[in-house]
Amino acid sequence: MKNANAKINAILIADTHETFVTRRIPEVRLEFGGMKGDRHFGMTYPSDSRQPMYPKGTEILNRRQITIVSEEECQQIADELRVEYILPEWLGANILLNGYPELTKLPMGSRILFPNGTGLICMGENQPCIFPGEEIQKHYETKPKLAANFVRSGYKRRGIVCAVERPGEIFEGDEVRILINDLKNPMQ
Repeated sequence: MKNANAKINAILIADTHETFVTRRIPEVRLEFGGMKGDRHFGMTYPSDSRQPMYPKGTEILNRRQITIVSEEECQQIADELRVEYILPEWLGANILLNGYPELTKLPMGSRILFPNGTGLICMGENQPCIFPGEEIQKHYETKPKLAANFVRSGYKRRGIVCAVERPGEIFEGDEVRILINDLKNPMQ
C-alpha cells in the first residue's frame, strides 16, 4: 500500500440550504453521517440522477457525506477555463487539500487519516455538473460559456466524495496521511 501526505488548507460547510456553495470554518467535528448541519449530512439520502438503478427518491446509503478537492486541481480547472482561480466554495467542497495534485484519481476504498485518528474513506470521483459552473460564471461575468465549459474542464479534476469511517474533530492546517488503495490487493 502506498502512502502520501497532504495538508488541509480549508474546511467548508454548506449550512445554508438555499445553495450548495460552502463557507469556510476553522474546525469541525465529523460524525458518522458527515458534518452536522451540512446539506449532505446523513447516513442515508434520497437517490437522484447519479443512481439511475433506483427510482428517484429511494432511500440509499449516503456515499457523498464529504466532498474534497485539491488546490492543484482547482488551479488546473482555472487554467483551462482561462480564469485567475476557482475557489472550493464555488464547487461546494467541504475540504481543500494541498500537496496531493491528483486527488481525483484516488481509488475507491483509499483512506484519509487525520492526526487524531479521524478517518474518511474515498467513495469515488465527484463527477462535474453544470451547477458549480454556473457559480463560477457569476464571478467571471465577462467570460462566456464558463458554466458549460466547467463540465469538460472539471472532468477527472473535480475531487472525490467520502464517507466518515471514524468520527472526530478536524482542523484547518492538519497534515493528513493518505492510504492509497491497491485495487489488486484492496484494503478492507
